[in-house]
Amino acid sequence: MTSRSVLDLAPVVPVAVVEDAADAVPLARALVAGGLPAIEVTLRTPAALDAIRAIAAEVPDAVVGAGTVISPQNVRDSVDAGAKFLVSPGWTEALLDAMKASGVPFLPGVSTTSEVVALLERGVSEMKFFPAEAAGGTAYLKSLAGPLPQARFCPTGGVTPASAPSYLALKNVGCVGGSWMLPGDAVAAKDWARIEDLAREAAAVRG
Repeated sequence: MTSRSVLDLAPVVPVAVVEDAADAVPLARALVAGGLPAIEVTLRTPAALDAIRAIAAEVPDAVVGAGTVISPQNVRDSVDAGAKFLVSPGWTEALLDAMKASGVPFLPGVSTTSEVVALLERGVSEMKFFPAEAAGGTAYLKSLAGPLPQARFCPTGGVTPASAPSYLALKNVGCVGGSWMLPGDAVAAKDWARIEDLAREAAAVRG
């Protein structure tokens, strides 16, 4: 994982909000079986770190990461739990320093040109574009490609199966993040077969 970019693991990175850590392993196995090995578990629930720990220990083919990383403590806790990559909705100098020191790949979040330039100045060229749809979508990213061709993005936030191909067609987009392959009713019903089918459809998305 240290030599391979998060942006190149799969066209779609599932963004999982895990309410019950007991769901983490079967959920991850379903996603991996469907062709989505990179899984972002958001730190939005009390179960998140236990979920990361379980996936890291029990699903060897998964590349589990932590999302909604917003503090240096989040960075430490996530890496200690076994996260192989980190994703933040935005960034500060302190958070960026912690992510750079973590030893794992990371995608700091941006939504403005100035934030992109600031990250490039710090030697970071791979980032999350969030909230993608609200911040301007494909038109915004297309506009950035001219002056800032060295920046590559994972758009997340409002991306759907219908819009994903348009994002992936852009030369500065490596992958997209989304949760449409993890519908709440399927997770609640523990319908892992349905999630595997949706993951397989998502893994086939191309730009």
